[in-house]
Amino acid sequence: MRHFIYYSRHAVTTGNFDLDNLMKAGRMDIACNVIIMAFFISHNIRDNVKIHLIFEGMPDPPKHIEMWPAKGLADIENRIDISKKDVAGLIKKILYKYRKGEKHEVFPGYWIEKKSLTKVIEELKEEGNEIFILDKKGENLRDVKIPENCVFVLGDQDGIPKKELKRLKKSLNPISVGPKTYFASQVITIVNNELDIRGN
Repeated sequence: MRHFIYYSRHAVTTGNFDLDNLMKAGRMDIACNVIIMAFFISHNIRDNVKIHLIFEGMPDPPKHIEMWPAKGLADIENRIDISKKDVAGLIKKILYKYRKGEKHEVFPGYWIEKKSLTKVIEELKEEGNEIFILDKKGENLRDVKIPENCVFVLGDQDGIPKKELKRLKKSLNPISVGPKTYFASQVITIVNNELDIRGN
């Protein structure tokens, strides 16, 4: 399984946000773009990708939303649509359905819980995944051996806090997609494409 972790310092942690103004919801628009790029290909949806959203915005951080749309494809009412507004609406519903003290499956393939970035990474590593973090100074993606069970960590426009990086240093393998700085959603497209070419 291919995992992407997207960390946002400011994305709101309640469903009480305006779908017509996603920038004011802690740049929820970036999270929507990340989701679209992670899962959608022409006339299909990836079944070997999961995404983990870590939201640290107010009023109740941290929130961990896990998405695996392929699990719920048979349920037409809960399928994910490609428009940014539809994706934001799905996030809104999931945040509203949070249940204190549990990992709640809101719809087939969509879960929410209160969990930090560090804890999510630790659990994925314990499950046997190799963890990579996108870093401009890291080793070039094309030169790195990447196993089938892998995790790619990336942040929003403000990046991941230094204290989190220090805590996770031993777990993370820095990799780079090149000398340019790309949007988070573009990075996901590049990583997916590279692994598709390799047949991972």
